[in-house]
Amino acid sequence: MPEKIEKIEKIDKKSTAMDQERFKKRLEMLDKRLDNIDSVVTALVERVMRQPVTIEVTCPKCGNVVQIMLTSNIKSSGKG
Repeated sequence: MPEKIEKIEKIDKKSTAMDQERFKKRLEMLDKRLDNIDSVVTALVERVMRQPVTIEVTCPKCGNVVQIMLTSNIKSSGKG
């Protein structure tokens, strides 16, 4: 009987280790996605500072198209 308990404990530890590894990989994937989003948003903001940008978003439920125009009222100094 103690042998079965030891086997179950080993399986539980292995399963926990696998779950932790899976969680770590998913966390790393999320971090990469957030970095990519940050890069896209930064590029978008830099572009908006130079010229207006229009974004069209389609609602997945109703299909309506929403247009968002981004503009800046800050004038660039012309440097850089």
